[in-house]
Amino acid sequence: MASSLLEAVDIKAPVAISWRLWANVERWPTFLSHVKHVQPVDDSTFVWQLSLPGADKEFVAELTEVVPEDRIAWRTTEGVHHAGVVTFHRLNAMESRVTLQIEYEPEGFLEHLGALTNLDATLANYDLGEFQRLAEQEATEGLI
Repeated sequence: MASSLLEAVDIKAPVAISWRLWANVERWPTFLSHVKHVQPVDDSTFVWQLSLPGADKEFVAELTEVVPEDRIAWRTTEGVHHAGVVTFHRLNAMESRVTLQIEYEPEGFLEHLGALTNLDATLANYDLGEFQRLAEQEATEGLI
């Protein structure tokens, strides 16, 4: 049975900052708490190493759509099966909204439990909060 999550965060930073932070693969482990490492294979394919409660996982994902300052979509080609999209919305000149949507197939007891208890949504909210903190810090420091 497929599961999904949809989470969003409003950020006191322009879309350009939110986009640049998320589009930088090397920065993902700094705001995605379960991501240990992301290794680019080419411009659109990445190997992810995750550390999740009860298990370490690895998967290969390919970007299926990249529209600068608008959206990044992906799907996995090996390992954990999921697909998702991150969208970037301009609220005004100095604020943006980042929305994360993921469709996935829980495997095993812990992943089913995470989906049933909304632990996945809690983790996504935590990660979006970390992303918000970093984006707002960069906006404050004038790092565009």
